[in-house]
Amino acid sequence: MKVKRLALSQETLMTTKRRKRHSPEQIVRKLRDADAMLNAGKELAAVLQVLELSEATYGRWRTQYGGMKAEEAVRLQKLEDENRRLKQLVADLSLDNQMLKFVAEGNW
Repeated sequence: MKVKRLALSQETLMTTKRRKRHSPEQIVRKLRDADAMLNAGKELAAVLQVLELSEATYGRWRTQYGGMKAEEAVRLQKLEDENRRLKQLVADLSLDNQMLKFVAEGNW
């Protein structure tokens, strides 16, 4: 039995990066580091390369976590999670309510 192997070039291995998830504390820390480097006179491209961020990610983080402290960012994340959970709960209850109305009408 022959096994085929996928041959990957060195360039392919170097360009594929695993995606990272950053905690709110890490995001705030990276934004603070970026501000310090930019104020020290470094260019944005150099700062983004050091922090291993894309320009789009930096902009998104800047708008979302702009002037927050780490504790505020954590609180925001917890509130967003709770909001998501409550919306799911309302959707489930609404679906149950519609199902019960349908069954009560006897149209099944």
